[in-house]
Amino acid sequence: MPLTLLDESLWFPPVTDATEDGLLAIGGDLSTERLLLAYRNGIFPWFNEDEPPLWWCPHPRCVLFPEELYISKSMKQLLKRNAFTVTVNRAFEEVIDQCGATRKEQEGTWITDEIMDAYIQLHRLGFAVSIEAWNNNELAGGFYGIRMGKVFFGESMFSRQSNASKYAFISYVLQLQKEGVVLIDCQVYTEHLVSMGARMIDRDLFLSIVKENVE
Repeated sequence: MPLTLLDESLWFPPVTDATEDGLLAIGGDLSTERLLLAYRNGIFPWFNEDEPPLWWCPHPRCVLFPEELYISKSMKQLLKRNAFTVTVNRAFEEVIDQCGATRKEQEGTWITDEIMDAYIQLHRLGFAVSIEAWNNNELAGGFYGIRMGKVFFGESMFSRQSNASKYAFISYVLQLQKEGVVLIDCQVYTEHLVSMGARMIDRDLFLSIVKENVE
């Protein structure tokens, strides 16, 4: 099946049109309206510099159910002694900038200036959230994502100090448990996330949970 080429119209093809690796469509823009439509349908953008937007909906999907969070003994010790101070939305622009810089050092970044501008706008509208881990008032690590209803869609994380992003992630998941969030979207498999309890689920199940719990 040929890949769908998006234009200015605000729509996405059925997720069943996605390729085996989850690529659904190409093109369109990163407007607030399109991004919110994408997340409501379990779709996310992910593309390299000098490429048009690529839209994904993988099958199966990597997720974390908050109640299945796994905290290792070493992380429990860090939490017990309050190794980092965790905040929410204290430094969104710095977090997304650091996530972009980290990715660029590793394998080239998809967090371009265009992506940053789009998610900063989503942050100002109350959808994009940053979680920060601080050590002596210095930003040690963190991550950002989209919060819609009872679902959190994780995007990217970074660490300047060992375990900082993991500490921030675990602390925020514990908070989301208390707030009644039912699902954390991890998008694609990584050993880092699986080590904290994430697992792969059927895309149809993922989409049904999103539909029921996203406002």
